[in-house]
Amino acid sequence: QVQLVESGGGLVQAGGSLRLSCAASGRTFSSYTMVWFRQAPGKEREFVAAITWSGSTTYYADSVKGRFTISRDNAKNTVYLQMDSLKPEDTAVYYCAASNYISHYDLVKETYMLYWGKGTLVTVSS
Repeated sequence: QVQLVESGGGLVQAGGSLRLSCAASGRTFSSYTMVWFRQAPGKEREFVAAITWSGSTTYYADSVKGRFTISRDNAKNTVYLQMDSLKPEDTAVYYCAASNYISHYDLVKETYMLYWGKGTLVTVSS
């Protein structure tokens, strides 16, 4: 069992930056691919970024590529999402998830996530 707790959300102006953190409990954190999803008001939850267990491979949604960076520290059981050049359309609740899958094709699918956090709200004002 893995419990995930997100933090770091808040209100930021367009063009600003935020860093989200996702702290995991459990000794098996380092064996999972970690994934960030987001859900904007009135929209379905969507894939944002993923990082494999070693950190050697990362994937990004086209909408955030070049602006967001996912990273992890297995010693601290934590995965991060550095968000730069934020836009109003990035406003959403951001969720952290853990998966046993490693391919981009699979990691964009919510049903392939084993564990979920409760989310943290990011609001970007124009």
